[in-house]
Order: sequence, then structure tokens, then C-alpha cells
Amino acid sequence: MTFLFPANLKIFFMGVLRLGVLASGRGSNLQAIIDAIRKKKLSAEIAVVISNKQDAFALKRAKRSGIPAVYVNPKDFASREAYERELARLLQEHAVELVVLAGYMLIVGKPLLNAFKNRIINIHPALVPSFPGLHAQRQAIEFGVKYSGCTVHFVDESLDAGPIILQAVVPVRDDDTEASLSKRILRREHKLLPEAIRLFSEGRLKIEAHKVRLL
Repeated sequence: MTFLFPANLKIFFMGVLRLGVLASGRGSNLQAIIDAIRKKKLSAEIAVVISNKQDAFALKRAKRSGIPAVYVNPKDFASREAYERELARLLQEHAVELVVLAGYMLIVGKPLLNAFKNRIINIHPALVPSFPGLHAQRQAIEFGVKYSGCTVHFVDESLDAGPIILQAVVPVRDDDTEASLSKRILRREHKLLPEAIRLFSEGRLKIEAHKVRLL
């Protein structure tokens, strides 16, 4: 099966792409997107930032930039599905066209996937399909790989294994720690994620089966 993104090119070229960013922590990738937009390297606007952590610094970054910032506590809902339905409602309320997971530490389930089918992307600090889940950098060091990196991919029901949009390779040094490798990979993440968003906004991503072809 083949998908072309954006599905309706007229919608996206009439104006800038509206993003909804989900983040759980510091939000350095969020800041990279904000900076790319400010420098006119990315024709997009962040419509809303949502976090599952009340003290996430990502929310502060959003507020400083005049972006709506919303904390949604998963514990306030009877189920994960109910929580995700609320996220979908908020994103749709802000007319979001592409959902970006930027350090979002929860697995995305069917309510979000169905609401934004093939319109959710994630940045993962490893070369997918290697080292899914948490502490990917630690996994890479413990496994003894010589190269690691980061991946931007479309999100599906698999864990960090959706169709790959872009990847960047980082060498793993003999004296690397989880912290040092994470820092080096993060610098590449800050360039890779805005670039993937730009390609989406320009309608240059085509999914064929499980592969993404750049037009």
C-alpha cells in the first residue's frame, strides 16, 4: 500500500503546517523546532505543546515563546484510552495537522493513531529498528555497537519501529558513557527532526509498504 504525505497538498500549501508537539521532559527538540521556525528554515507553526508531566521544562519553553502549553495528567482518566481521546480532542481543537513526539515518554495507542493516521512522527535516539524503548543509548553501549545515531519515523502500533523517514549516524567511542553518547546523538536530533518536518510540509514523503521514499 502506498501513502503520499500530505494527503491533501492544497491544505498544506495554502499556509504553514500546524504542529502539535507532545513532550515529557526538557524539550530540547521542541526548542530546535522553535528555532528552525524563527530562522525561516521551516514553514510551520506550533499550535500547541502538551505534556504528561506538570513540571516538564518543555511547557516552560512553549510559554516563553507564546505557544499554548497544556498539562494533561494521565492519572485523571479512567484508562489510557480515555487519556488519549482527550489528547486527540485537544490536538484537533488546535487544528493540528502533524503530531510530533519530541521526547514523549508514553507509548501511543489506538485513539491517537486513529485520529491522526499516518500523521504522527517520533524522534528516537537509536538507529531503528535497533534498541527500541527506553535507554537506547545505554543499550547501544552495552551491546558493543560501533555506530549508533537517531531516527525520525512515522508512528504505528509497533514500538519505535514505524516507517523510517530520516536517520543520522554517530560513532560510539570506546570510552563513551550513556551521558556522553546521548549528548552527541542529541546534537544530531536537533537537526534531523526539523528536517523531517520540512519534508512532510512540502509533501515529499511517500510511504510504500513499510518504506518511506523521499520525493
